[in-house]
Amino acid sequence: MNLLNLSKGANLLFMYRLNANGLNKMPKEFSPKNSTEAYYIQEELKKLYLNLKDNYIIGKKIGCTNKKAQKQVNVLEPFYGNLFSKYSGISGCKLSSKNFFKPYLEPEFSFRIKSDIDISKAPYKLDQIIDFVDTVIPSIEIVDFRFKQSLKNIGINNLIASNGASEYWIKGKKEFKINKIDLTNHNVEVYINNQLFEKGNASNVLGNPLNSLLWLINTLASKNETLLKNYIISTGTSTSAIPIKKGYNVEAKFG
Repeated sequence: MNLLNLSKGANLLFMYRLNANGLNKMPKEFSPKNSTEAYYIQEELKKLYLNLKDNYIIGKKIGCTNKKAQKQVNVLEPFYGNLFSKYSGISGCKLSSKNFFKPYLEPEFSFRIKSDIDISKAPYKLDQIIDFVDTVIPSIEIVDFRFKQSLKNIGINNLIASNGASEYWIKGKKEFKINKIDLTNHNVEVYINNQLFEKGNASNVLGNPLNSLLWLINTLASKNETLLKNYIISTGTSTSAIPIKKGYNVEAKFG
């Protein structure tokens, strides 16, 4: 593993992100050959993001926890990235199309972590992590694929390296206690310009978005990393990834 070249790959992705441009492909010498190299690039990219003024990590996103989304990008397993304060907003916000290259909308169930998670007790089981969650947050993630190839040809390593393709996270105006929502069967509707575009359900996210959180907790614990108090965890889309364009008015209704 050539760490210098991987760091150069992170710098290249960062430059293209700031300029809202797309790569034809990663130069071979910078391209991650496996998930270890991909997450190394993501970590180097994170450092570059954190050098931006008034920017800090607010949590994590999880990608490809939905069979429809997996089929779209030809990926069979989840991956994660980081959520940043500079690239987040609240329901009702306006985004400039100039800041994105090939954006897609994903309506997601997000969780707020109640307190720092003790990874010394990992791996956890599903019934053990419910108490880790303070609230459930209806949210929208904007993913933006940093490559000019078709979605199926980007590859999981490039998706991981480019921060899990995460570009922006939008918080719903209300948060809900976890016992107020049936996360095994909760409908979601996406409207574009006031027209119903697609329906989804919480069950599309690994059967229950808590399964997505469980995967992340145990995956990070295996790397000696934890989730911190007040971190937001966006668990993956409950619909397919929906392409959005300039002039779109988008609404995700969580009921």
